[in-house]
Amino acid sequence: MLILTNVMEHLVLETVEEIFSSENARDACHCERCRLDIAAIVLNSLPPAYVVTFEGEVKKRSYALVIQYKADIVREITKAMQTVATRVHHDRDNG
Repeated sequence: MLILTNVMEHLVLETVEEIFSSENARDACHCERCRLDIAAIVLNSLPPAYVVTFEGEVKKRSYALVIQYKADIVREITKAMQTVATRVHHDRDNG
């Protein structure tokens, strides 16, 4: 089955997880809300990269774009982490 996928979303989510599992994010909040807020900010600042693939081939197509976009993704994640740190939404989720 063919699917339409924004490969940039996969790359951003994967890179967010890589950064949060490293020492580079030790001072950041590691909750799911903050990680997703960071990913949303990054995805809104980078161009989408839609591809049509067979189900299960998304990772394969992602690797072709990693080198092209990795530096941009890491730069935007770093900026987004600073933004989220100053505007945490934790309390909004409970009310």
